[in-house]
Amino acid sequence: MKWGLYLILDSLLFGDNLIDAARELVELEVPAIQLRVKDREDREFARLALAIREITRGSGTLFIVNDRLDMALVSDADGLHLGQDDLPISLARRILGKEKIIGLSTHSLGEAVQAEALGADYIGLGPIFKTSTKPHLEPKGVALIKEVRKRVKIPIVAIGGINEENVGEVLTSGADGVALASCLAKAKDLPKTVKIFLGVAKNMKEEVCQVSPI
Repeated sequence: MKWGLYLILDSLLFGDNLIDAARELVELEVPAIQLRVKDREDREFARLALAIREITRGSGTLFIVNDRLDMALVSDADGLHLGQDDLPISLARRILGKEKIIGLSTHSLGEAVQAEALGADYIGLGPIFKTSTKPHLEPKGVALIKEVRKRVKIPIVAIGGINEENVGEVLTSGADGVALASCLAKAKDLPKTVKIFLGVAKNMKEEVCQVSPI
């Protein structure tokens, strides 16, 4: 699995532009899209999930559903992202099967280590910086990324307040990818914004390869 950019399509942020945004992101060949729906009825959630599944099918973009195991199943999504208070990973794995991706949100070193032990394929780690989408959580800073990187082998997707100014610092601290939500929704030019992040991620990866021992 390649990570780099993990883009969250939150229905609260994107509204009626959600499907068009998904289409643009797939055309830009972003590594992963997550659908997060908190403000719609199940029928509408299912419609959105099925639409994005068709947009991503056959592309190089992974489609992940946030929280809802049933919607991941209905849409045949590539994976499911769970929170600390959601279904246990073991139960989700039993239903989804080994071929599907399961990620878990973590906010501390202990939760990150436990997530790996429980069988998560990747972790969402944060919030790294202050974010309007999770105002009740204290920002952890890049120090947490460095700490977790030393203890876990599965991919780390950093989340929370990440923008064009701090994304480089996040990636050089050990994150395999960055999750973006509000900064995407606020972008006046979505393709241009995404290309900036893709360029930074590519450059960071090349720099790491150049300094890595042979």
